Amino acid sequence: MKTIPRLRFALLPTQVEALPRLSAALGGPRLFVKRDDQTGLAMGGNKTRKLEFLLAEAQANGARTLITAGAIQSNHCRQTAAAAARYGFECILLLTAPQDKPAQAPEVSTGNLLLDQLLGAEIVWAERQNREQALKDTFQQAWEAGRRPYLIPYGGSNPTGAAAYAYAMQEFIEQQVPIDWIVFPSSSGGTQAGLALGKRLFSYPGQVLGISVDEEASVLQERVANLASKTADLLGERMEFAPADILVNADYLGGGYGVMGEKEKEAIYLFASQEGLLLDPVYTGRAAAGLIDLIRNGFFEPDQAVLFWHTGGAPALFADRYQELV
Repeated sequence: MKTIPRLRFALLPTQVEALPRLSAALGGPRLFVKRDDQTGLAMGGNKTRKLEFLLAEAQANGARTLITAGAIQSNHCRQTAAAAARYGFECILLLTAPQDKPAQAPEVSTGNLLLDQLLGAEIVWAERQNREQALKDTFQQAWEAGRRPYLIPYGGSNPTGAAAYAYAMQEFIEQQVPIDWIVFPSSSGGTQAGLALGKRLFSYPGQVLGISVDEEASVLQERVANLASKTADLLGERMEFAPADILVNADYLGGGYGVMGEKEKEAIYLFASQEGLLLDPVYTGRAAAGLIDLIRNGFFEPDQAVLFWHTGGAPALFADRYQELV
């Protein structure tokens, strides 16, 4: 496998821990968690792994400014701002407010937005429906101003970012914890593409199941398969992935992206009260809600081992829009 440039700042390997109290409370299979919420960069999360490769590429290209986009409580944006601060880049974050809110700075900054500001990021606000054009305009303006921008895609989900999770799968296999199913949130597709590629590269015998946060299964499967194929090519491996190769469950989309419902709330309380683990309202909360429902409906065999790959995001718990719901 081809080696690509990497900066090493994540706290790796992240631990695999048993969840005996949660397993007992649900009366289901043996449960474990992979603690990618503890990667160490500004309260951690899965994007830190991706940023090790993305920042190395930015440095190699002589960039001075990182630009990326996300929702107002984006974990990806928070970690990008932290990585920029650590390595001396300027950082521009294009943020979109919830659909029921104007595209402007709120009166009070909370959660990830507060951390973005503490980390020194420059914030640009945009309407969700105009995000792609606004991102292009922001990049062009930075380029014309001589700021040498490097564009990190939404969620860090391009072949460079996804490669991080192929290596993460190798890390997990080397930890030698027998697991039948890996379950995690999936949205922009980079984490799942990397894990799918790593499963094939390193002969992981179990199943890799993404719980969709905001996309129908067919859309996400096609996205992940395409990205996994491109990531394999980047790493010098001739592997093609079809949508049918990608396992996605899209039964838990709830009220839409960023909308916290009763299932997410129950999952957050169960993980916290039984295991002292903090989930977020958008990604891990929704994926954990799906996992809990699958267990209750007998999806997994009682003697199987199931791992929840915790992608982080706890700062969003402290966002004003979720305070009355949690």
